Amino acid sequence: MKILTVNAGSSSLKFNCIELPSEKELISGYFEKIGMNGSFYNIKINGTKTKREVDLKNHDDAVAYLKEELLSNNIVSSLDEIDGVGHRLVHGGDRFKDSVLLTEEVIQECEKFNDLAPLHNPAMLACIRAFQSAMPTTPMVGVFDTSFHQTIPEINYLYSVPFDWYKKFGIRKYGFHGTSHKYITKTMQEMLGKEEINIINCHIGSGGSICCIKDGKSIDTTMGFSPNAGLMMGTRSGDIDYSVIPFYMSKTNKSINEVDTILNKQSGLLGISEKYSDHRDIEVGMNEGDKKCILANDMYINRIVGYIAKYFVELEGKVDALVFTAGLGENAREFREGIVEKLSSLGIKIDKEANNKIASYLEEQEGLISTSDSKVPVYVIPTNEELMIALDTFNIIG
Repeated sequence: MKILTVNAGSSSLKFNCIELPSEKELISGYFEKIGMNGSFYNIKINGTKTKREVDLKNHDDAVAYLKEELLSNNIVSSLDEIDGVGHRLVHGGDRFKDSVLLTEEVIQECEKFNDLAPLHNPAMLACIRAFQSAMPTTPMVGVFDTSFHQTIPEINYLYSVPFDWYKKFGIRKYGFHGTSHKYITKTMQEMLGKEEINIINCHIGSGGSICCIKDGKSIDTTMGFSPNAGLMMGTRSGDIDYSVIPFYMSKTNKSINEVDTILNKQSGLLGISEKYSDHRDIEVGMNEGDKKCILANDMYINRIVGYIAKYFVELEGKVDALVFTAGLGENAREFREGIVEKLSSLGIKIDKEANNKIASYLEEQEGLISTSDSKVPVYVIPTNEELMIALDTFNIIG
């Protein structure tokens, strides 16, 4: 089967075409600045990247160019050869506990969650409509970022606010990055040879979340009602005392929307360093002795260590693996080392030589980075959300 995976943002569209069950990637691409000046897209086939500057007024235009690339590069001779399209959807509320075939009824149900993810869900639903128009007989599947976390128990997903906030407005922890956490869980189940695994998965990129997985199921995670919870990130503040918000507003006369923008787009590594949101730039600053970059890095490590320790206790110390994944988790070797060294009181120890050999741009891209006597094995495993979307789509339409 040939499965197309789609991840649409408000002004972007990322896609992959994957052949299953061989898991071979046939083509991938990324459309950027949709509806804006300077729009373009990149495609990659057999490792070769090509950039094309085109006018993309909306997602329909992006879908039209995508179709053209599939045909002109002989990925398919007809769109009928695409057996299914898997769409990433950020929010499924507490309605969708797994991926689902996108019927009209399901799409209308998804529209109810637009106010929970106003920047993402509407664009994704518009993209689904565009694909339905272009490929009316091809089954579409929705894969939700929140689904994997629907096994989190009440004690962990409820906030200590009046209970009717949850009953009336759905205010609770939902968690995100679920597709990545699900993929790593599946990979570790296969690697360790058992279904009921206990792992702590650290998805650390420009956005970051840690997931506590017991018996192969999510029981807690750092992101909450929104992705701006838990860890500090590239530009997101993560957890703060809510009283800061009205206090800051009273001092600056900023609106709630302005403060929300600051907490989402001007905080985290960027806010503390006052220069950089990308950890690679933070590392350069650290090497140059920039004290704010050093502080931003140390704060980030401390937040991650705190949640790992919390989840270690939540799993009663019975942890099969600690896993690092996503851009920063897969590549920042000194950053990983800094985290694991702070976990030494839990008996977790890093093998510095093994750790230094693993990054996506090196020969070794995954593997064990802990010592033989470490209480918990520590792994670096590259995530593959596109493959997880394709596999879910394959299973549902198969």
